[in-house]
Amino acid sequence: MSYFAIHCIDKPDSADLRAATRPEHLAYIGKIVDSVLVAGPLLGLDGAPIGSLLIIDFADRKAAIQFAADDPYALAGLFASVAVTAWKKVFPAD
Repeated sequence: MSYFAIHCIDKPDSADLRAATRPEHLAYIGKIVDSVLVAGPLLGLDGAPIGSLLIIDFADRKAAIQFAADDPYALAGLFASVAVTAWKKVFPAD
């Protein structure tokens, strides 16, 4: 398995764009749900979403980067930044 963490930070004042794009984003993730270890929003101190964190099994980093670029959130211009990093699961042990 080759896990990659996709860490995204939303642009300021983008809650409406996130909400409007959420159904397409969830459908996009749903297409590869068997490869998803975890996925969900990053939250600010007030509990409101400020970004996204996904840890997904991909063949390689290039595939992870392409997946992140094709995410409806990314295509809508939601993110101020996106980082794709190789990740190794340690706990809990399989």
